[in-house]
Amino acid sequence: MAEKFAFELVSPEKLLVAQQVEMVVVPGGDGYFGVLKGHMSMLSTVQPGVIDVYEQRSAISSRLFVTGGFAEVTPERCTVLAEEVMPVASLDRAKVEQELRDAEEDVADAKTPGDKAVAERALKLAQAKLTAVTRGAPAGHA
Repeated sequence: MAEKFAFELVSPEKLLVAQQVEMVVVPGGDGYFGVLKGHMSMLSTVQPGVIDVYEQRSAISSRLFVTGGFAEVTPERCTVLAEEVMPVASLDRAKVEQELRDAEEDVADAKTPGDKAVAERALKLAQAKLTAVTRGAPAGHA
């Protein structure tokens, strides 16, 4: 049995998760990264995607979609400061597919660079949500 460490997930409004876990997989700015107790200290951006929480390393205990944020990792703790968080199970595939279509139209219709940047961010978020509802754990993770 692996050693546990503290995992905290914080939104702008409140502390959402504070628990002892064996592993967390986070959608970092440079790709997904796993955290175990004793991990080197680091800071990372968090991209839209799924955080997989393992209370025991053999099985995912919860899957949480985050829209972005920052992660701070120390040998004893992983804290994710997320813009927005929702359980993957709460995402409705039909609604997500509609969000994707709307975002694609918004990108095509954007007239200014600012409008295009906002529309592209919404498109990236909708694509990440669709990936979350159509796939299991990220490749290489149980």
